[in-house]
Amino acid sequence: MRVLADPSLFRQQAFLDGRFVGEPSFEVVNPADGTVIGRVPHLGAEAATAAVDAASAAFPGWAGKTAQERSDVLRAWRDLILENRIDLATILTSEQGKPLLEALGEIAYAASYVEFYAEEAKRVAGELLPSHRADARIMVLRQPIGVVAAITPWNFPAAMITRKIAPALAAGCTVVVKPAPETPLTALALAELARRAGFPAGAVNVITGDPIEIGGVLTSHEKVRLVGFTGSTDVGKILMRQSAGTVKKVALELGGNAPFIVFDDADLDAAVEGAMVSKFRNMGQTCVCTNRFLVDTSVHDAFVEKLKAPVGELRLGDGFSAGVTQGPLITRRAVAKVEEHLADALARGAQIVLGGRRSPLGELFYEPTIVTGATALMRLAREETFGPLAAIYRFETEDEAVEAANGPETGLAAYFYARDYARIIRVMERLEFGMVGVNTGLISTELAPFGGIKQSGNSREGSSHGIIEFTELKYVCLGGLANGWPAHG
Repeated sequence: MRVLADPSLFRQQAFLDGRFVGEPSFEVVNPADGTVIGRVPHLGAEAATAAVDAASAAFPGWAGKTAQERSDVLRAWRDLILENRIDLATILTSEQGKPLLEALGEIAYAASYVEFYAEEAKRVAGELLPSHRADARIMVLRQPIGVVAAITPWNFPAAMITRKIAPALAAGCTVVVKPAPETPLTALALAELARRAGFPAGAVNVITGDPIEIGGVLTSHEKVRLVGFTGSTDVGKILMRQSAGTVKKVALELGGNAPFIVFDDADLDAAVEGAMVSKFRNMGQTCVCTNRFLVDTSVHDAFVEKLKAPVGELRLGDGFSAGVTQGPLITRRAVAKVEEHLADALARGAQIVLGGRRSPLGELFYEPTIVTGATALMRLAREETFGPLAAIYRFETEDEAVEAANGPETGLAAYFYARDYARIIRVMERLEFGMVGVNTGLISTELAPFGGIKQSGNSREGSSHGIIEFTELKYVCLGGLANGWPAHG
């Protein structure tokens, strides 16, 4: 890994109760070249329990601080993240593989959530409702839910942490973070900066190790009141079942199968630009990444021809190399899934337009690929590919496009390009997705509620809605008051 300006950000121990602990043993590998860049502790149930207990002990003190005091600490954390953005991006690229420019963008994105919720901490308000009795008043308090467990993925190892724990901390909760085993070093660097920012011991904890043992504790421990998870739908269902025994709140952001519809009146140049952002950002390894291109048959050939040029110009390589736009996929399993989806599509009649094979750069590098002739019978129509494979389908009518888009059991994000405003209104209302991009392929922002419907999740992250997930409502009936209005004069 490249030399850091501040080597103390490269932490190889878990962060529990304000201290870095544990014996580094589990290897963290750079997916670009397979080199070991660090090691972290392989902890289990005992350490997870200790982390929850530390968060529980810290909760009354942190929740008892004023909103302004919590805001000040969050603001200091945000400033430190931006001051150290090059080092953080360097760590991120080293363990995740995305190009350094993308990593820098993710660090800025991660910091934006901390900044937003530093401000939002002061806006969590209750209510005073009209009373049912003259001698009583109805108050509704909004209080922090308690200890929050955040289980985060490898594709955005900085932003998926801050998007979960910044609102939790702003609301007055304390947190235990379980980062993905592929990318723990970014999480630990963020923990070091949280320590410097002034979070009290136990308010922020980061534990690395056995996902089954740690997840078992986080979903069963009575002191954990909310489990937040970003990842696959199958794992989300497991966590929901495990959390049922203690009736925890479960905030899930799960898999998607995003359609990208190009209608016959679309601006094709704009649609191609949106397709590149939506499909090939982070090597196609995003939950809101386009998985299915549905293109009106009258513009199908023109769209494919226009898409070929920028896809062909994408440059594979190590994320630190100049001009690289596509890094490696995260694991061998990720590459195998792309190959399986492509093989299934070809067996069912699809044709390769571009790419379609591994790159000689290394076993985790896969060429950006376009296939046409995709149909609903193919695996890639039902399953999320999570790689640089763009599958293009034809459709004849608006109803056919919407029906195909809504077909899968997931409903995270959808995109479509059109210029007829009546059509835009009709389609945006009919699409069964939590987020819809109209004439844009980039929808993520801290200002909007991020999340899906159907089997893509049950919560929202970002915006003022995101902090509400980490609060409980308490109704107080304040009785024993004098009847009637106070006397005047």
